[in-house]
Amino acid sequence: MKVSLVTGGAGFIGAHVTNELLKLNHKVIVLDDLSGGFIENVNPNAVFIEGSITDIVLLERIFNEYKFDYVYHLAAYAAEGLSHFIKRFNYTNNLIGSVNLINESVKHKVKCFVFTSSIAVYGSMPPPMEEEMTPHPEDPYGIAKYAVELDLKVTHEMFGLNSVIFRPHNVYGEYQNIGDRYRNVVGIFMNQLLQKKPLTVFGDGMQSRAFSYIGDIAPHIANCVNIPEAYNQIFNIGADEDYTVKELAQAVMSAMNIKGVLRQLPARNEVLHAHSNHEKAQRIFGVRSETSLLEGLNKMAEWVKHVGIRKSSRFENIELTEKLPDVWLED
Repeated sequence: MKVSLVTGGAGFIGAHVTNELLKLNHKVIVLDDLSGGFIENVNPNAVFIEGSITDIVLLERIFNEYKFDYVYHLAAYAAEGLSHFIKRFNYTNNLIGSVNLINESVKHKVKCFVFTSSIAVYGSMPPPMEEEMTPHPEDPYGIAKYAVELDLKVTHEMFGLNSVIFRPHNVYGEYQNIGDRYRNVVGIFMNQLLQKKPLTVFGDGMQSRAFSYIGDIAPHIANCVNIPEAYNQIFNIGADEDYTVKELAQAVMSAMNIKGVLRQLPARNEVLHAHSNHEKAQRIFGVRSETSLLEGLNKMAEWVKHVGIRKSSRFENIELTEKLPDVWLED
């Protein structure tokens, strides 16, 4: 039986990847510090270890104990906008924590290191973003992700560690933390509707994104280690059709069957238009039917209504408060 480590496996994408790996008959060990995930997301057939990728002693122990064949690294604090204000936290968790895992993977001869990067590495390049473009991230989150990509490249060249890198974007679906006020706009909108609050939209709401349903993403991430052509390659992965934030808000209201109103806030420093070209992933992994936005939102809405409202807590220890959006300071 193949033995796989999934970091962030109590979180959104990690929980789905864990489920897919179990279907593929992997023994799965989930490592998560529960800072953004929930223990109920973890499949009971996986081994759960509570802890952080910044804990080097813990990593050394579990790598020695379980002899992993594969590492699926999904643990990250993926808040692009907030990352400007939590630089030290961002780099400690998203970069240094990743390097800790890469070091242990080299030491223990891991067969493949699967890393979820982000479309954020492209910055504001004109869409559709393609893998051959030279990344130009515009926020600390994207910078950290790109730095890990570069480190995996040189680690392969120096030590032979194989990797597969995915750049997903705007993924939504069941298990998403709808109580996080800083990221995951679909979850934020659904949580606000449950609380009968207005939907908060930064700027004019004409920013556009392609919103990707988790069920179209997780199977590819899990199965990539079985496809030799994928090794040491980078793949954009996600939906092809883009929508404005205003269009998304209307679609979420329809899926939730709750009429809401929009609250327009001052524009923030963010990429205005972002979606990717996915021809490379389709060529290597094969074409899968894509879940429409309305279909995916309906599936997520059913789950959200079941789990109910989740409290939107403030991020502790924000490092820089200058230019921090006022809405992030509200109770």
